[in-house]
Amino acid sequence: MPELGMITFDTSNALELSQWWSEQLGGEIVEENDGYFCILKAPALPVPLAFQLVPDPTQGKNRVHLDLVATAAEGGREPAVAKFIAGGASLVSQQNIDGFAWDVLHDPHGNIFCVSDPH
Repeated sequence: MPELGMITFDTSNALELSQWWSEQLGGEIVEENDGYFCILKAPALPVPLAFQLVPDPTQGKNRVHLDLVATAAEGGREPAVAKFIAGGASLVSQQNIDGFAWDVLHDPHGNIFCVSDPH
C-alpha cells in the first residue's frame, strides 16, 4: 500500500508561503527548486509540506486542510492561535462541539487550517 509522502499546497508564490510555514512551525526548507516547488520539514510534522507554484490556485474552500494540535507543553490552543495570527494568519471562526474546541484560520495565501486542543 502507498505511504503518505508529503502534503502539497498550490500557491502563486511557493517560496514565500513555504517560508511563512517554516517560521510558524519551526521548520526548515530543504528544497527550493528555483521557487517552483519548495519542500519544508518541521520537527512536529510526520511528513514534509510542499508548496507548488501554479498560475491559478484553486478558488474557494479547501477540500483538504491541516489539522494541527496544540500541546499542553506549548500552553494549549489559545497561545498557538495567537502566534499564528501575530505571524500573519487570519481567524476565520472558532468552533466547539461537545466540549471539543478548535479554531479555523487562513494562512497568508488563503489556505484553511485548524488548530485544536489535544483529542
